[in-house]
Order: sequence, then structure tokens, then C-alpha cells
Amino acid sequence: MAKRHTFKKTPARNESDRQAKLQAILDAALDVFLENGFAEARLDDVAARAGVAKGTIYLYVPSKQALFEALAQFGIGGAIGTIEQRVLALDIPAEEQLKALFAFLRQEVLGTRRGDIVRLLLREASRFPELAEIYHREVISRGLELLRTIAERGVARGEFRSDELVRFPQLVVAPGLVALLWTSLFQHLEPIDVGAMLEAHLALMMKALKCPSS
Repeated sequence: MAKRHTFKKTPARNESDRQAKLQAILDAALDVFLENGFAEARLDDVAARAGVAKGTIYLYVPSKQALFEALAQFGIGGAIGTIEQRVLALDIPAEEQLKALFAFLRQEVLGTRRGDIVRLLLREASRFPELAEIYHREVISRGLELLRTIAERGVARGEFRSDELVRFPQLVVAPGLVALLWTSLFQHLEPIDVGAMLEAHLALMMKALKCPSS
């Protein structure tokens, strides 16, 4: 099992300077990982791309694997924590909570560099299963727990007739993965409207969950 790293608080002129430098390193790391592959990527290249000394990277992370962990933790994990707090604090129907999550997926993941982190994982996880462990811990498990909580609320309030989404929250995010793969491989051949597809998927799920059992 991949060991979880604690990222260092380093002395800097101020906190904003520290955060800006870390973000520059993470952006550079993602570029280098995508261009060269995780195996061939070197911290020297990351440092050069970020415009810092190689030793500066070690002030934040101890290794290349820890750098990927930081990408997952700060790149997507932090955003999930934010949306989790916002959505669960809203006293609205489960369907509306899921709509808020789909809007987050479309705006904050699929159309941003966070989507590139997922693409990197899909490309590299078979060779580096420890990367999949890190991403599952920092992102997937938290996202699935949030979805289960929403689904359980829907069942408890009588909004959903069954517990399919409690048992299989992966059904909610499946079109997000399809969108990532499609836009990476086939968008230039057969473009799709990702937002419209996500809305159609949610509408179909809600129709099935709310339909009386036959």
C-alpha cells in the first residue's frame, strides 16, 4: 500500500508566496508527467519548468511519487472537500445535490487541468498501481462517500425508491469517465456536448430511481 506523505510547511516570505511556489511546481510536474510519462519524468525537468532549484522541490515533497500525491491531494482532493461542505450543508432534495455535483464535475474537473490529472492516472496506473492507490485514497474514496451520503438521504426521505446509488455510487460518475476518454480520443472525430450528456444521464438516473417498482 502506498504510504501517505505529510507535505512540509516550509519557510517562505509569506504564505501566499509558499502557495504560489507550490502551485508552480505542481503545474510543472503535471506538464512533465504528461509529456514524458511518469517513469521517464525527472525532478530536474520539473524544477526547470517551474523555474526553481531542484532542492526547492524537496522542501515540499520527498520524491516523485509524493509529487503525484500532492497533485491528487491539492489538485482535486481539496476541491472535493470544498464541494462536499457546500453540498451537504444545503437542505435541498438529493436530485438537486446531484445536479450541483455534476456542475462541479463539468466546470471544475472536465474542463480544467484537474481532468489532465485523471487522464495521467488512466495512462499510468497499470504500470504504477501505487498511483492508483494514492488517487483512490485522496479522491475516489472521498467522492464515493459523498455520493453515498446523498443517496442515503434520498432513500431516507422517500425521494428514491431503491438503494441502487447507495450500493453503486459509481453509476453517478461513470459518464464523467466516458467524457474524459471521449474528449481525449474521439472529440475531433465525433464531438459531443459534455454538459448535455451529463444532464441527460442525470435525468435518466432520476427517472429510474423515482419510478414506482413494477
